[in-house]
Amino acid sequence: MKKRKQNPNRIKTSKLLFVISFFLFGLICFQLTKLSISETVNGIDLRRFANNRNTQKEVLTAMRGTIYNANGDPLAQTVNSYTVIAYLDERRSEGFNNPQHVVDKQITAEHLAPLLNMSEERIYNLLNRPNLYQVELGPGGKNITELTKEAIEKLRLPGIGFIKSYKRYYPNHDFLSYTLGYVQKYDEKLVGEMGIELYYDEYLRGIDGSLEYQKDLNGFRIPNTPELRKDEIDGVDIYLTIDNNIQMFVERAVKNTASTYSPEWMLMIAADAKTGKILGTTSTPSFNPNTRNIKSYLNPLVSHAFEPGSTMKIFTYMAAMEKQTYNGEEIFLSGNKKIGDYTITDWNRKGWGQINYDRGFTVSSNVGVSYLMDNYITKNDLKSYLALAGFGQKTNITLPGEVNGKIDFNYSIEIANAAFGQGITITPIQMIQALTAVSNNGIMLKPYIVDKIVDPNNEEIILQNEKEEIGKIAMEETVKAIKELMYDVIHLPFELATGAGYKIEGYDIIGKTGTAQYVNPTTGKYQRGENDYIRSFAGMFPKEDPEIIIYTIVKKASHGGSQAVVTSTKKLIEDIAKYLNMFPEVDSDNEYQLYEYKMPNLTNKKKDDAVELFSDYKNNIVVIGDGHKIINQFPTPNLNVNCKDKLFLVTNDKDIYLPSFANWSYRDVKTYCNLTNLNCEINGFGYVTWQNIPVDTLVNPDDIVEISLNNWYN
Repeated sequence: MKKRKQNPNRIKTSKLLFVISFFLFGLICFQLTKLSISETVNGIDLRRFANNRNTQKEVLTAMRGTIYNANGDPLAQTVNSYTVIAYLDERRSEGFNNPQHVVDKQITAEHLAPLLNMSEERIYNLLNRPNLYQVELGPGGKNITELTKEAIEKLRLPGIGFIKSYKRYYPNHDFLSYTLGYVQKYDEKLVGEMGIELYYDEYLRGIDGSLEYQKDLNGFRIPNTPELRKDEIDGVDIYLTIDNNIQMFVERAVKNTASTYSPEWMLMIAADAKTGKILGTTSTPSFNPNTRNIKSYLNPLVSHAFEPGSTMKIFTYMAAMEKQTYNGEEIFLSGNKKIGDYTITDWNRKGWGQINYDRGFTVSSNVGVSYLMDNYITKNDLKSYLALAGFGQKTNITLPGEVNGKIDFNYSIEIANAAFGQGITITPIQMIQALTAVSNNGIMLKPYIVDKIVDPNNEEIILQNEKEEIGKIAMEETVKAIKELMYDVIHLPFELATGAGYKIEGYDIIGKTGTAQYVNPTTGKYQRGENDYIRSFAGMFPKEDPEIIIYTIVKKASHGGSQAVVTSTKKLIEDIAKYLNMFPEVDSDNEYQLYEYKMPNLTNKKKDDAVELFSDYKNNIVVIGDGHKIINQFPTPNLNVNCKDKLFLVTNDKDIYLPSFANWSYRDVKTYCNLTNLNCEINGFGYVTWQNIPVDTLVNPDDIVEISLNNWYN
């Protein structure tokens, strides 16, 4: 057999392949070794890279706390918000039995238009935009409510979907706006920008949590793998001292005055004279926190420092009384008084001739106060007493932007001006604080607007504010004397008192009027126009044991500035006094009406017997259903009931025929909706002016009852 000869070239090729393979194998081993011992490769952190590819981290958003009034009604709350989207691409329906995209654009536009408050044409044009997979139906389809979403879902329109988010909602719209403030959304986070929303932002927003878990290459969670969860902590709930009804009275008085007299700005405050609680406050111009149509970002209650005028005579006279040098029977010549190169004049120029200092207070004589400074107290006495009463320093009420005001005066003319409230500046909340000394036998109280703070996670009360005494600033003799003078301001005839227009028959009101010029910020000089004044009233009632403090300020009304203050203040006093049953009213037979009684338990009683039971109390009884037996009631048993309150009696009949809500209050409407479990969308505040479903219509649980309210009666 012939021996086969080896090819030397093949041997060389084999050796070369072996060397290359060995080199590559060594390179791979080197790289593997490097990867196993090195934390970074080419500048990439391998551990972080692996974790990011395999770990999903989600933010668990904390719910922002709710702000309530003293009655437990929400004033600011976080609600689900939705954006309506329309899927336009036909490919979205592939693989489905039912269409998942918009099929009939005309019908879709026609049905959505009334719910989104948009024209059919506008929606139809959006649905016909070319080459889009989906489109948002804005502006009407943005930030819609849960009720509107449910109404759209009932239409079963193909291709209509929703993007869920959260928004801050203020159900009463333009109501207590500067106190509440508003929020802005930053990266899906609600952040307080004004008012309580800003002051307590850190507590309201809560603490976000997180959730980490392992995911596969397709982004799905891997079953049976551990998760790292940190639960969110929802924000606190804040309950204000604001009384629902008193706030409504204040809002209505300010809005009516603004529409009639067109002031540059106006503010009203009602406070609890015994505790310092702010029961109601509002100003104009105002804004709707839902739309933020804001003209000024300063809260007049704490951020406007202005010259108060003659209401400050209350404290000038008290300073003299406290020094025990005051003699109210001493005589001075009113009209005018020279101080150096300046002349102090009374508001009627000619004065009232020779009058005593007590009468000088009731007619609001500037000359009288100037002589009082000459004869009874010094500059330092007045400055010290105004500081003792809290002027020139913050009250530290829990609202942002509070300013100090200024009580600095040195020269003779400045001292005289300061004594009757010119040349110094105060804030409205300082006046409320100082007036509490008059209503509490000389003890001044700290005003407050937050009643309590509650942790919604465990219902624990983490803060409960109470009456706080700052200190005694007047003797009881001083308080008694100044209250007598303030009583005369209201109850003496017009020729003897500036506040006679505030008198209400049967109402024991005390107070002091004020008129002040104000400085033009451009020229630095006092305005001299016919209406260029700040008019005010500071008062309280009843006289002997005051329960309510009222402070009204109107700046530069277009006409009738004094009348604007009188009309609005009297209406507010009447509303509050009747609401709190402070002064007994007499009927046509001169017999006192029965105002309060304890609510009996009516459950299981016959309907006719229950209605007959209240025939003598003059209540407005609302019977729900046409059954023969009472199964629920409001107010609940043992509560104190006012004879003017509505009584709601629920019978054992499931059919609900809608009543007329005309002139019902917000609270009554809400009570009715809660008792009937109806879906009610209540817009506005005050009294009902419109409802979408006619009276006596049989309503179903799925119906949406829309109700509009306004701050005046029909």
